[in-house]
Amino acid sequence: MSSSIFGQAYRRRSVLKSLAAAGALPFIAPLASSTALASGNKYAGRTVNLLIIQPHVVTGKKIAEDFERLTGAKVNVTAVPYDQVSVKATLDVQSGANQFDVIDYFYTYKGQLAEDGVIEDVTDLIERDKAEIQPEDFIQTIYDQYTLHDGRRYGLPYDGDSHLLFYNRELFDRYGLKAPATWDEYNENARVITEAEKKNGIYGAAVLGAKIPVIILSTYANRLTGFGGNFLKADGTSALDSTEAVEALKSLLASAPHALPTPLETRFEEGLPAFLNGKAAQIDFWTDLGGYAQDPKGSKIVDKWGVTRIPVGGSNKTPRLAFNAGFGFAITSGSKNKDVAWDLIKLATGKDYHQELLALTGSGIDPDRQSGLKSKNFRDFQPLVQPLLDDGALENSLAWPTAVYAPKLENALTDELALALAGTKSAEQAIADAHQAWTEIIETNG
Repeated sequence: MSSSIFGQAYRRRSVLKSLAAAGALPFIAPLASSTALASGNKYAGRTVNLLIIQPHVVTGKKIAEDFERLTGAKVNVTAVPYDQVSVKATLDVQSGANQFDVIDYFYTYKGQLAEDGVIEDVTDLIERDKAEIQPEDFIQTIYDQYTLHDGRRYGLPYDGDSHLLFYNRELFDRYGLKAPATWDEYNENARVITEAEKKNGIYGAAVLGAKIPVIILSTYANRLTGFGGNFLKADGTSALDSTEAVEALKSLLASAPHALPTPLETRFEEGLPAFLNGKAAQIDFWTDLGGYAQDPKGSKIVDKWGVTRIPVGGSNKTPRLAFNAGFGFAITSGSKNKDVAWDLIKLATGKDYHQELLALTGSGIDPDRQSGLKSKNFRDFQPLVQPLLDDGALENSLAWPTAVYAPKLENALTDELALALAGTKSAEQAIADAHQAWTEIIETNG
């Protein structure tokens, strides 16, 4: 099995998750209703085991409590870092231990997990229960990218993930700056603020550039899509042999001198607190940041921040988001409780439940359903963020590769981006070498 996409990644939003331990998160209300599971003790005396990523611990606890109340089944939640969930699930099945029934999987791993026989094909179950699941309510691009492999579906979307650009409005007003519409404007804003405020420990941007795929690839993907580029061509071959791919990396490199020191060492644990504490003026990050920025228990920039679409660059004039991370729930092939597991997945990914999670501080959940995206709950909780997503933005987002060999592609590109950010290679050379590596991986494994 290929090495993990996340390496030694700092776990997404784990800095913010610490707020829960400090008591800064609100009381988790019980599920209001669930018609399909209203039988009370349907699964009394049975146990189901959920393997979940650490940033979803808050929702894992809520799911366990709600599902037991609704069905009588006990839910054991095991939380692991991003980089361990696929490995742990695979070893569990291949070793015959078969401890876990449901896993919280990263969407780019779906092909590998399906081909390795780790997760169940649930296509027929979705068809059988479509009146309850309402698959047409999922944002179509997310539904397909997160679950579809070789014409079959292997799970249901749980957490739709994309980035927006957040900025410190107080710092921008101080220097007469505006929200950047282009990456050139972003870099210029960073320069102005850093030159004026560096002496005060304030920088124009937090650039997440640590050599960890989920970090540096998300940062690069935002620029790649901003310049109008793609990871792959329509025929599945590498699209990194493009001007857009090179210009995206050049723009990233241009931001480094004016960023929180140093981008290659900046993970979530450095960049995010810097933004929330007013020490970084710009950060491209997941959409749920808006909820945290307004929480006075963890933020010093309440009512002092703004948010905008990911900027554009070059000749591209159409903003486009990228699916940076994103998770679904799947039944493991070794589960001895597949009926219970499926009902848990339907609850956790259901229409009403998704709306609850979107408005829960600490959930780490971003929209994956049209109803959730357009809901009053989400509009009220994220009044600045919601309009930026509710205009077709998510339907047209750039997805990462999801083929069986996707982790190999991501590791290869991560290596080259890090070399460029370290100054060892030019943008042109790094992208050319990444394109060559991708071509060889695709030809060998495709």
